[in-house]
Amino acid sequence: MTEEEKKIAATAEAEEKTEEKEEEKEPDLTVVMPEANRVVMPQEEYKEQPAYLTSFANFYIAKFGEEDLEIMGMYDNEHNNIVDINTYLLNNIHFTRKNLVKHVLQYHDYNFKAILDEIVKDEHIEPETMTTFDAWDDWYEDRRSRITGSLS
Repeated sequence: MTEEEKKIAATAEAEEKTEEKEEEKEPDLTVVMPEANRVVMPQEEYKEQPAYLTSFANFYIAKFGEEDLEIMGMYDNEHNNIVDINTYLLNNIHFTRKNLVKHVLQYHDYNFKAILDEIVKDEHIEPETMTTFDAWDDWYEDRRSRITGSLS
């Protein structure tokens, strides 16, 4: 082998060793974390409800808490309004009553209106004039007293 061939072979061998060393090096494992995307939920806007509906919902929730909805059951024929309302109330019972009234009316105002429509047909009352808890409570007790064989 000539001197020149020896130099070429040595250079090739040196390049080969350099490539092997580079292959043996561990790859750079730098983890890059992306910046978090923060989303702020918009504040929920609640529908404005009439006073009679708010007081009726408040009264209904009180009777629900007392497990005293027997009279209401007479006004929910086949539409399952009471089931819808009660399911919502059970799932959200941790709310204060004031918040529960606001939230239940947001999603189930039509159920309360359907019950009121049935009450109006049977009782011939004007729910728009009954804007207090006591007005609904007096009506409820009066209705209960008209049931024959009622213990209260």
